[in-house]
Amino acid sequence: MKISRKIEQAAKEDRIWWSFEYFPPRTAQGLQNLLDRIERMRALGPEFIDITCADRDSSCRNAGGRTSDLTSELVKTCQKLIGIETCMHLTCTGMPKEKVDTALRLTFQEAKQHGCRNVLALRGDPPVGKEWEAVEGGFRYGVDLVRYIRAQYGDYFDIAVAGYPQTQRLPPEERAKEMGYLKAKIDAGANFIFTQMFYDVEMFIEWVKDARAAGITVPIVPGIMPVQTWNGFQKATSLAKITVPQEFLDALEPHKNNDEKVREVGTKLVADLCRRILAANLGIKGLHFYTMNLEKGCRLLLEELNLVPRVEVVKPLPWRQSLTPNRRTETIRPIFWANRTRSYLSRTDNWDEYPNGRFGDSRSPAYGELDGYGVWIKQSPEDALRLWDTPTTERDVRVLFARFCRGELQALPWSDTAPSSEMAIIAPQLARLNELGFLTINSQPAVDGAKSSDRIHGWGPANGYVYQKAYLEFFVSPELLDMLIPHIERDSNITYYVINNRGDLRTNTHSDGPNAVTWGVFPGKEIVQPTIVEAISFMAWKDEAYELGRQWAKFYEPDSPTRKLIDRLMDTYCLVNVVHNDYKKPEAIFEPFYKAGAEYAAKYGSDAPAPLTNGENGANGHAH
Repeated sequence: MKISRKIEQAAKEDRIWWSFEYFPPRTAQGLQNLLDRIERMRALGPEFIDITCADRDSSCRNAGGRTSDLTSELVKTCQKLIGIETCMHLTCTGMPKEKVDTALRLTFQEAKQHGCRNVLALRGDPPVGKEWEAVEGGFRYGVDLVRYIRAQYGDYFDIAVAGYPQTQRLPPEERAKEMGYLKAKIDAGANFIFTQMFYDVEMFIEWVKDARAAGITVPIVPGIMPVQTWNGFQKATSLAKITVPQEFLDALEPHKNNDEKVREVGTKLVADLCRRILAANLGIKGLHFYTMNLEKGCRLLLEELNLVPRVEVVKPLPWRQSLTPNRRTETIRPIFWANRTRSYLSRTDNWDEYPNGRFGDSRSPAYGELDGYGVWIKQSPEDALRLWDTPTTERDVRVLFARFCRGELQALPWSDTAPSSEMAIIAPQLARLNELGFLTINSQPAVDGAKSSDRIHGWGPANGYVYQKAYLEFFVSPELLDMLIPHIERDSNITYYVINNRGDLRTNTHSDGPNAVTWGVFPGKEIVQPTIVEAISFMAWKDEAYELGRQWAKFYEPDSPTRKLIDRLMDTYCLVNVVHNDYKKPEAIFEPFYKAGAEYAAKYGSDAPAPLTNGENGANGHAH
């Protein structure tokens, strides 16, 4: 979606909004760390994000190259996987026009593929230590780039340009000239303005009023830089050559050797600056935070401003929606990949259409094989050993899974992230199930009409209600499964699928259609059913679930007890999913497991593994 439409919608709703800027780091590990941080900071509710340049010795998104590739990769990941609207920087420094043409054609082709419809057009900075020089036949100014984009691509892209409040301190003639340059970029087709960072709020207010007087009517988005450390503050203001009010210096300098105190005082100063902007009757409702790829300063500032993200911004659906063109209308996914979004996107990347409203027609395309993205565990071997140690008995594995459910471990091979706040609601029950021998890898609690604004369960538009059926997915030994199934089948509200590593499927459901396990009711909309359970998807997920276990085993030496244990579990255990279809009985799904666990303990002892029955797996004989 175009950012100008987001700004317009926020204005109609008379609400304050905010956005974040990031830059691509220099290393692969830095890139992964940044993506993890963007993922976390999405929960702070930014309306969109902005991806800038990493290396001042390059020209960012100009003639291509490493920094250009990193920017493109960040935009792709943010749009597709993280599901957040992204604005991409473009510059035209140091290139003749023919190279600009080639580079921009590639850039815009990539942007369209990624679903990015927002660009920030800049002349760009010269390499460090050099003066800016025009290239013969090249673009001299940012306005040339704006004109080029409009001429080549019409109104497909929103174009942002930079504004410089600091020019308000120039002599009147120079100040008027700078304002004329900005007006020319707007007249050439720019849709909105990001300003340079500033700390002098009176200067900014004067500048905005002069811009309006000059006929500039597009939205102006103030650039806000949180104060992180004294040295960082000094460096940033020096590089940007901006005026720092004396009251800032008087408040911060006494604490320059205490970073925490500088951040505390700086947060209050910048929050006051933001309040004054929002209260100045300028028509400004948005704040653009220059994060410097840091999380804490922005979070503290939003907390100080009491700006709480709206649930429908952070979670328009219960899962993270992709913003690439072919997936923007996707509204339904199987629950099995709840903790493996990247893999699901990869394995369904070649589908001609994605489920929208109903799952039916899109069940026919084949799920991609386990290549391309592949199956891999995020942790390094060192991190894996630190997290999961070296289990040598089934009891050790049960304890490991139970610890994850209690929040004592940050990841499992089947889940890259720590337990969610929703999972925490049923953490005691899940921990007990794992201790009984049901190794849970996915779950959700029953929800009976929680408000869509609920901080744990909520998603979707305001003033709606959301519902969930209780769901469990787990690995289990054939012997324990044989004790569980009779208890499950006594409850007519429970449906299940059982599959082994060979693909033999067993179920008690008589329907070939999907079972909606999450749905929402919202004003003026049809009922939305975004999460389902169905057989074809489960069979595709099975391959991945077992392969993750085998990948875990490969962290250990081939003849080690741990390697042999995990391989044996993946060879013999069944993968099971269970749905309790009465969402008004949140505890009912657990009862059959408690009963089966008690029978198992009585027969084999609470810690002893069940004897293997010639390697046979309990899914045999009941293929569906």
